[in-house]
Amino acid sequence: MTTHAAPDPQDRLPQSSGASHYSVAVLPGDGIGREVMPPALAVMEQVGERYGFGISWTHYPWSCEYYLAHGSMMPPEGTAILAQHDAILLGAVGDPEVADHVSLWGLLIPIRRAFEQYVNLRPARLLPGVESPLREVSRGIDILVARENSEGEYSEVGGRLFPGTPEEVVLQEAAFSRRGTERIIEYAVGLARGRRGLLTSATKSNGIIHSMTFWDEVFTEVMARHPDVQGRLMHVDALAARFVTHPHELDVVVGSNLFGDILTDIGAVVVGSLGIAPSANLDPTGVHPSMFEPVHGSAPDIAGTGAANPLAQIWSAAMMLDHLGEDRGAHDVLAAIGQVLSDTDVRTPDLGGNATTDDMADAVLSALHDQQAQS
Repeated sequence: MTTHAAPDPQDRLPQSSGASHYSVAVLPGDGIGREVMPPALAVMEQVGERYGFGISWTHYPWSCEYYLAHGSMMPPEGTAILAQHDAILLGAVGDPEVADHVSLWGLLIPIRRAFEQYVNLRPARLLPGVESPLREVSRGIDILVARENSEGEYSEVGGRLFPGTPEEVVLQEAAFSRRGTERIIEYAVGLARGRRGLLTSATKSNGIIHSMTFWDEVFTEVMARHPDVQGRLMHVDALAARFVTHPHELDVVVGSNLFGDILTDIGAVVVGSLGIAPSANLDPTGVHPSMFEPVHGSAPDIAGTGAANPLAQIWSAAMMLDHLGEDRGAHDVLAAIGQVLSDTDVRTPDLGGNATTDDMADAVLSALHDQQAQS
């Protein structure tokens, strides 16, 4: 039987050019996405100068504003254009004038599926100097969620019968394949092996009789091949509660598209703010470009005020560096973020302060400069 095992996530993907220069597509998006993207690019430029790699940024205006002008979130050849790049750096997308399902299914999901980005990787780590809203956090929170990113509950299968009438019926089908389920669990096993060796699977097989019992069966089969990793199944409602009551007990969590989506928003909140929550949409094979984006939305209520926290976008860009093999640069960026939060009082409003987007960006750049001066 083919296991569809993902490569070890610690492996580095070779670049086809063979040189330390990367081509990155930049989609700033809408609202605060356009405000937090420039700081992330500036941080990447500074790290690149230190370690001798270059990045060519190609900006694309595909967004809700683009949709309002052109009737689509991106042109028909959009994915073919993006395929020419080594990675994609995405900002927040969304506008009150465009329905969320239009923006999501017009840009983000087509990119994820065209490029087999079946891993959505989201860390939830309580950084030094950041207060959790939980009343008592006696131990550190460091959770890594691997969310299945290509199928599951976010399926296009379904429709409406007799729309707009009292007899209206709506069908929305979840689609789980053995290939898709095995490969995300195998990837999560690799993550757990490189950490504390604990893997928790989100399920709801007591209520969702077909897809979730199938998920549990595949999880059990995969774990039997990896006795060095401790695996356990947990109903998603109980697991959501565990994120709040005992987050320090969790290590790596694997879940379906819907469950992973919900759990990672909980994770972002318990570690302080959506403003510091990054994510990666990965094709672990390296055949296609992977995409990196903050978890937060476009926040039109604060767009233009200078109050947006750029750390989620910066951290997402650091995840991009790590994926491209520039792990030293990624490490330095996270160390700089940690230094700012632990050693200074620079805080954007989401973290209880009054610093601006530029203030936070300047603090991270200054911390990177200090690192270089001390090395």
